[in-house]
Amino acid sequence: MSTEYPDQNILSPANGWYIFATLIGALLLTMLPFQGIFLHLRPDFVALTMLYWSIHQPHRVGMSIAFGMGLLVDVSNAGILGQHAMAYCIITYFALILHRRLRYFNPIQQAPQICLILLLMQFIILIVGLLSGYRFPGWYFFLASITGMLIWPLITFSLGILQKPKTDPDAL
Repeated sequence: MSTEYPDQNILSPANGWYIFATLIGALLLTMLPFQGIFLHLRPDFVALTMLYWSIHQPHRVGMSIAFGMGLLVDVSNAGILGQHAMAYCIITYFALILHRRLRYFNPIQQAPQICLILLLMQFIILIVGLLSGYRFPGWYFFLASITGMLIWPLITFSLGILQKPKTDPDAL
């Protein structure tokens, strides 16, 4: 009885400064001023980056970083303080629980599961907003989860490119 394992590249551990730089870069991308339909299509880059690091470096990125990044997003959006922090903590929790399962799949196979986690995040943000007195934004509010799912393979490739092990010229 043999067990088949997928052909996976083993990634090197990420440098803490690289993780920090990618999270700040994601925060800056999230703050880009879009209008109209592009605002609704823009994925939550901070959430995608948090999910990536929670899946691929679970011992380095966890709930406290998710909470801090959520507070930064709340302050930058001038929204309800703590709504993104709570949502990021919940999706990070799910990513930490599922990280072994998710790493088994390639990025294209991970994308539908990431979409479900992003939909959960947006549902939490919607509920907190509705409880705070905001009106329902419409179903197009959830389009960002779809675009997040579509760019997940690109996010995975771009964040993991510096983690690829260097080829050994002396290897056979």
